[in-house]
Amino acid sequence: MVQQAMQYIDDTPDIVTCIELIKTLNSVSAGKIYVEIERARLIKKLAKIKEEQGLIAEAADLMQEVAVETFGAMAKTEKISYILEQVRLCLDRQDYIRAQILSRKISPRVFDADTLKEKKKPKEGDNIVEEPPADIPSLLELKRIYYELMIRYYSHNNDYLEICRCYKAIYEIPSIRENPSQWIPVLRKICWYLILAPHNPMQSSLLSSTLEDKNLSEIPKFRLLLKQLVTMEVILWTSLWNSYKDEVENEKNMLGGSLADKAAEDLRQRIIEHNILVVSKYYSRITLKRLAELLCLTIQEAEKHLSEMVVSKALVAKIDRPIGTVCFQVAKDSNEILNGWAANLEKLLDLAEKSCHQIHKETMVHKAALKV
Repeated sequence: MVQQAMQYIDDTPDIVTCIELIKTLNSVSAGKIYVEIERARLIKKLAKIKEEQGLIAEAADLMQEVAVETFGAMAKTEKISYILEQVRLCLDRQDYIRAQILSRKISPRVFDADTLKEKKKPKEGDNIVEEPPADIPSLLELKRIYYELMIRYYSHNNDYLEICRCYKAIYEIPSIRENPSQWIPVLRKICWYLILAPHNPMQSSLLSSTLEDKNLSEIPKFRLLLKQLVTMEVILWTSLWNSYKDEVENEKNMLGGSLADKAAEDLRQRIIEHNILVVSKYYSRITLKRLAELLCLTIQEAEKHLSEMVVSKALVAKIDRPIGTVCFQVAKDSNEILNGWAANLEKLLDLAEKSCHQIHKETMVHKAALKV
């Protein structure tokens, strides 16, 4: 009866009658397991009407009443689509905590399932899964929607590394990889957010894998920028910004829109961090004045950035303010010193033994040659 009545929703004369019919069918189907899918679809239609009327909060509250992940008879793609709609409405009303909770109901691994495999016939006693409606997107399209919503969520916290990973997942979708007009903007975003992400093992791994991508040759300026970051050389901020300022502005016209509001400020921060790491590789001890000159900063700014990196454990350093020096060496305890001394002594004795063996061998060969 509910299914039959749902067919009349589109034929209602006005929006008020349509809402009343949906609410009536919703109250009839409430609490009945055998029409739980129909009830979920009714609530989705009602939420769409509320959203069109500008009542985003009401639409989000309506959608959250239904826990589709417990519906055994609902198709997988319809479940994912429903949850993504819940997440989108929460993001629209800026309820980021609830959006995160809802997004965790979807495992990213579900998008890696092979859609070409034949569907298994249900065994006796199994739930019969209904076919999804015609307007439900495919699994790969849902994957793109999922990661676009997650980009919106992570952009709220300026979590650049997670944004980069989301774009990386979108980049791997076959339909995106086949079309240069789609993958070039996505690859540009991957490069930008990799550069903006703080230095850590995950960022280094993604940076290496991105540099190995052959498609990066299509955007040589970004390839050069990534190579600069992996090369242990000091980068001058002024020349870099002059070269890439226009590229930052061009992102507004690309897929995904402009970069974060603090992008320019954070880019400068990452370049300073890179330069400090480069200096720490080549110097065991350096004066603060010389460090500030290499970083093109004042002494106070150089000390501030260095202290922040030490606090975040990205670097080991000690600042001697009275003398005005920075020491990048790690202080060793007595056990480490003794172990190092013992290892060096063992290497020395091994070399001495090999040298004696070679001298003895040459002596024996020489004596044998004289006898002949």
